[in-house]
Amino acid sequence: MKRLLFFFLLISSPVFSQDSLSVGDTVRPHSIRRAILYSAVVPGAGQVYNHLAMPKGKKKAFWKVPLIYAGLGATGYFLITNQLEQKRLKEEYTYRQDNLTWKYTEYAPYDDAGVLTLYNQYLNWRDLSILAVGAVYILQLVDAGVEAHFVDFDVSEDLSISVDPVIVAARTPGVSLRLNFH
Repeated sequence: MKRLLFFFLLISSPVFSQDSLSVGDTVRPHSIRRAILYSAVVPGAGQVYNHLAMPKGKKKAFWKVPLIYAGLGATGYFLITNQLEQKRLKEEYTYRQDNLTWKYTEYAPYDDAGVLTLYNQYLNWRDLSILAVGAVYILQLVDAGVEAHFVDFDVSEDLSISVDPVIVAARTPGVSLRLNFH
């Protein structure tokens, strides 16, 4: 009986020695949504996220970040400049209506209609600047999403295509198209 109990414990001991905690894979797959979300929160962060996820030979996403900030900075500058100039022209026009003289000397050569025309021009330019800021912002979001799709895309040098003439069984000419993906 003691031998049978000892034999049973000896046989069943590997069952109790198994680890009950399984260690999962710590590497997260590259997420397209995460790249777009990062770019939505901080412009250019999605491009950096894509850059860090690319294999060693494909790191090409960092150069876009300065372009994004240059685009946002330039369009933001034009937005602020046009807004301030539009406000100054509005003040000038209302001041002229009340006092029959000019408030800012740079607008002295213009009459009331000229000031109003300049006001409308800067108002339109301000609206276009708002659209430009939005376009640059949306463009960098789209770029982060497209670049995230290409992180795992393999472009190897072994791609080839060949077009050869061929004779079909019924003795009619034909064309053969062969694609090689190695």
